Amino acid sequence: MIRLNNITLTFEDGDTRVTAVDHVSLTARPGTVTGITGPSGSGKSSLLAVAATLIGPDSGQVHIDDVDATRLSAADASDFRRDKIGIVFQQPNLIPSLTALEQLEVMNELGARHGRRQRARTAIRAAELLDAVGLTDHGNKRPHQLSGGQRQRVNIARALMNNPSVLLVDEPTSALDQERGASIIDLILHLTDQLDTSTLLVTHDLVHLPRMHAVVKMVDGRLVDQVLAAV
Repeated sequence: MIRLNNITLTFEDGDTRVTAVDHVSLTARPGTVTGITGPSGSGKSSLLAVAATLIGPDSGQVHIDDVDATRLSAADASDFRRDKIGIVFQQPNLIPSLTALEQLEVMNELGARHGRRQRARTAIRAAELLDAVGLTDHGNKRPHQLSGGQRQRVNIARALMNNPSVLLVDEPTSALDQERGASIIDLILHLTDQLDTSTLLVTHDLVHLPRMHAVVKMVDGRLVDQVLAAV
């Protein structure tokens, strides 16, 4: 579970400070997808960055599995993020020289202790996730050989390599047409349920919101609406 408690985040802007996130509290429970929507510049991506422990808030707490991540040192936060949090960025940013399977396998090498000893397990996990996102037959293809939707599927599978308890997704359908975007949302809903992750998903695409377990709207850094959605 992830629980954001009274998060405030500000940035310097010349001689003043701009409030990007203004006293926001939000909870996502295991097996659920919470959609975060709102106009551009409303603080959605900033809130997601705080939830991901990529930015420390001015005040408030980020509780993930009963750990207050805001109290961790930078090094401990990095370890915690690797072990507990999966992040799906808006653009897949796949490594051009690596195959789809290797995009996942390389995650075991990024800062993990004794990573080489786990390579056999990593290979099995990577193959299982490629199958889960429907890309078993594309494991040996490089990014330029994949469609936009397929690259986004690799992006999602990569975020799940560490078996995270929390999945944070930023605009996963922004570069896709409506049909491919719907299939990506289907996939995120399915994997969230199957893997029992707590998922926060930022999107401008309102057509997908009714399928999520809950939806919140941000305006000027604040939550202005929070409703249950029928899935």
